[in-house]
Amino acid sequence: MSEFSVVIPAKNESRSLPSLIEKLLALPSLKEIIVVDDGSNDGTGDIAKNLGAKVVRHPYSKGNGAAIKSGARFATGKVIVFMDADGQHSPDDIPRLIGRLGQGYDMVVGARQAGSQASLGRGLANSFYNRLASYMTGQKVEDLTSGFRCVEREKFLLFLSLLPNGFSYPTTSTMAFFRAGYSVGYEPIHAARREGKSHIKPFQDGVRFLLIIFKVGTLYSPLKLFFPVAAGFFILGLGYYGFTFMTEGRFTNMSALMLTTSLTVFMVGLVSEQITALMYKDKG
Repeated sequence: MSEFSVVIPAKNESRSLPSLIEKLLALPSLKEIIVVDDGSNDGTGDIAKNLGAKVVRHPYSKGNGAAIKSGARFATGKVIVFMDADGQHSPDDIPRLIGRLGQGYDMVVGARQAGSQASLGRGLANSFYNRLASYMTGQKVEDLTSGFRCVEREKFLLFLSLLPNGFSYPTTSTMAFFRAGYSVGYEPIHAARREGKSHIKPFQDGVRFLLIIFKVGTLYSPLKLFFPVAAGFFILGLGYYGFTFMTEGRFTNMSALMLTTSLTVFMVGLVSEQITALMYKDKG
């Protein structure tokens, strides 16, 4: 097994870090543990450093994705393992994830199994995202939003500029790898209940997760998302025109509006498709 770096974004996770770092240090081929202290005020960074981890400090909280990017830049291992600091991810699963890289995959994601979701609502949302991503890519996506994954460092660094600073970095990185033609694999895991308080805010992050739907489309193939919408407006406009022609013998403004909207949505999708292609032009 290749030497690997473990990158752990952490904000006020002093309670769960000691146990996690202790288990990680027992793994063979571990090169380094990098804890990115994202503006903690509970001594998270100092605790991690005293336990033998390398610490990258943010002077203020920049977000989970920003911490991931800082850790990836600092890592020196050929393989990077990303995992949460809250105790949900088990270090015992790491050898299995890395083992899949040796089977031809460029990124391997820990796919949470039944019973691993924090709530019913989040589980349903993730199921929807997985289905949407599977439709967009034409490949089965088992867990689009899992933050537990391993990847070849050089390939991951190619996409840092695309990653957001917030919690949706898993979605972005997965879709970016698919778009670039890299292989993404999944390894079943069970995520334990997190220790401490979650940093996810239900309302704000609910809106943010809705935006993920559009991000999935624009990251992979915008036209595949926009075309069904355009087709829907076109069919409605054509159908309404047929109805008004039969009943009133005329072409109405509503029909014109729906047909024009159909054309507009299609053209936006077409332009977005070209922009997306340019985004990946120099990504190797």
